[in-house]
Amino acid sequence: MAEEGAPGRRGERERNEEAPVERGPGAAFHMFVLMEDLLDKLKLLSYEEEALLRHNMRPLSRHYFALPTNPGEQFFMFCTLAAWLISKAGHPFEQPQEYDDPNAVISNVLSELRSFGRPVDFPPSKLKTGCGEQVCYVLDCLAEEALKHTGFSWKRPAYPTEEPEEEEITEDDAELTLSKLEEDVAEEESDNEENYIDLNVLKAQTYRSNMNDTAKQEEILQSTTDAAEWNLEVERVLPQLKVTVRTDNKDWRIHVDQMHQHKEGIDSSLKETRGYLDKLHNEISRTLEKINSREKYINNQLEHLVQEYRSAQALLSEAKEKYQEGSGGVTERIKVLSEITEALEKVKQETEEKGSSMTDGAPLVKIKQALTKLRQETIQMDIQIGVMEHTLLQSKLKEKSNMTRDMHATVIPEAAVGTY
Repeated sequence: MAEEGAPGRRGERERNEEAPVERGPGAAFHMFVLMEDLLDKLKLLSYEEEALLRHNMRPLSRHYFALPTNPGEQFFMFCTLAAWLISKAGHPFEQPQEYDDPNAVISNVLSELRSFGRPVDFPPSKLKTGCGEQVCYVLDCLAEEALKHTGFSWKRPAYPTEEPEEEEITEDDAELTLSKLEEDVAEEESDNEENYIDLNVLKAQTYRSNMNDTAKQEEILQSTTDAAEWNLEVERVLPQLKVTVRTDNKDWRIHVDQMHQHKEGIDSSLKETRGYLDKLHNEISRTLEKINSREKYINNQLEHLVQEYRSAQALLSEAKEKYQEGSGGVTERIKVLSEITEALEKVKQETEEKGSSMTDGAPLVKIKQALTKLRQETIQMDIQIGVMEHTLLQSKLKEKSNMTRDMHATVIPEAAVGTY
């Protein structure tokens, strides 16, 4: 098996092979194969224990992201797995929430994918559905990067030791003739004999056996037994000559017989199917030749269109990158514009309030009323001042009159008179 980095190299090799524009009839089913590979890689990363249990989600099926079932659920599952795989690959990534902006989440995921050096030649709107070949491609690339970061490596397979199973054969009673049983017994006795045999004894035994055979043959030639009686005796003794023994399942003879039977069955079936297989092979070879010739013709006819398509695709990718760069600046400018509009609205409210206060005549009326009130109060104060001045004048005159009267009424002392 391959060592570390094998899944990444294998995935890159498969995509390099699929890079040409000429897609075969099996391209529609490529996403199913990619989804099965993705599920195997997620199981290697223990996604059920680390990702699904944390968010209380169900395990994925074999074709979860290949077929559209529930777009909202599939998109949320895609965002959750993508964030977990990015963090598993060593890049910090915030876990997306259910009510986040899908465009922002997709742009963040694709930017992380580009940071890993993976090409992105499809529009981000393809990921909003939560299913399809693009979704499987993004998750597969992120899973490969996570496996690389965790240091995963393939190991040699450890095959379990399998004990040979005994074939279950029904123990049928087999009828063996007495002659066959004697042959088996003779074979067993011959196997148990010693390896070294005396040649003289063997010659004597063979000579005696030959003499007995010739004597028996002569007796048979001179027999006077009636044939009818012989047949009756054979029919009477025949059931007793049959011996039933139980077959051993471990006997190699049974296995050999079964092998011969299976071989005969295979040969007979192969004779019947060989013709059909040859016809099928010839038809497939003819169709493949036709397909190859048609592909060459189509490629020659559409070569300039393919080049135009590739150039247009390159221009489209450049335009998408520029659009993404511009979209980031647009969001910042939108924030600045919102702040400016808020300040402008405040200034408008203040100017409206000042303008309404300037055109309103209520303050002028209030000023006039205050002036009239001040005039009235000044008049009252003048009257009070006049009254006070009059009272003061009267009090001064009164004091002066009192002083003059006191002065005239005083008596001159006697001492003063005597001096005169």
